Amino acid sequence: MRMFKRYMPKLVAKHVSRLFSGRVYIDGRGGYEFDKGLLLVPINAQQRHYQTVKEVNQEIRRIREF
Repeated sequence: MRMFKRYMPKLVAKHVSRLFSGRVYIDGRGGYEFDKGLLLVPINAQQRHYQTVKEVNQEIRRIREF
């Protein structure tokens, strides 16, 4: 499990796309699992969780385009 002290979508996306499956924790945002190179929405998610997943997955797709 990787822990991020700040929410930086590009850094989280880089980590998720390289490891492909696992878990991350972001201070102020909570814990997330990722599989197949994409961040997954947690169970009992709130609006901030959906926003985080959307932003990180957009960055992952942007990375994969190059």
